[in-house]
Amino acid sequence: MNLLDKTIRNLVIANRILAHEGVVDAYGHVSVRHPQHPDRYLLSCSVSPELVEASDIKEYALDSVAIVKDGHHPYLERFIHGAIYEARPDIHAVIHSHADEVLPFSITREPLIPVIHVASDIGAHIGVWDIHDHFGDTNLLVSDIAQGRDLACCLGHDRTVLMRGHGFTTTGQSLLGAIKAAVYMPRNARILMEAKRLGGPLTPLSPGEIEVRTGVDPESPQMQRAWEYWSRRAGVPPQSGS
Repeated sequence: MNLLDKTIRNLVIANRILAHEGVVDAYGHVSVRHPQHPDRYLLSCSVSPELVEASDIKEYALDSVAIVKDGHHPYLERFIHGAIYEARPDIHAVIHSHADEVLPFSITREPLIPVIHVASDIGAHIGVWDIHDHFGDTNLLVSDIAQGRDLACCLGHDRTVLMRGHGFTTTGQSLLGAIKAAVYMPRNARILMEAKRLGGPLTPLSPGEIEVRTGVDPESPQMQRAWEYWSRRAGVPPQSGS
């Protein structure tokens, strides 16, 4: 299996994982930067994540125009992905989700902070992007490159950004890192909400703790254990050597 084929297969597995773990449903998407052309990225055409196959994966330029126009309908919000890859050369995977658990933090002044160790990949600071600030009344979807670039600007150097009344977008320097952030972010939000009900001061992860935990090699046994676990639960076990 060559590098591109392996990347496409892993992207299919990522779609199935995110669907099985409840991070996405009929909507939401995950992409990876092209392994051979950093000015492109790979993303499924408009298919629900649980149903994505290798033939659904298409190549896009960073302005989110398809490299090959083959009649397949692209995701409307593909501009989220292209704009982030354009702004952040260090990013190699992007996930967009509408997970219910994070939405209260996108419409209030309560910050979403990492409080459990497995959620360290979401980053120490999570801002909120409001499309209304610069684009007025819209359908709240990121439907052109200008809106995507505005979102990427709000993300800045962070790993994750909330989208007011919409969901979240998280990133990773690897596909597995982005999946880990997306899987544990809703759980972190639930635990944070429960802790707030108890009252009293909260103790989030420190910046140093986050740095230590996110410095783990995605190819390490502990990270690959998570990849195998999630992929097998989703019914798409990784091939040997993947």
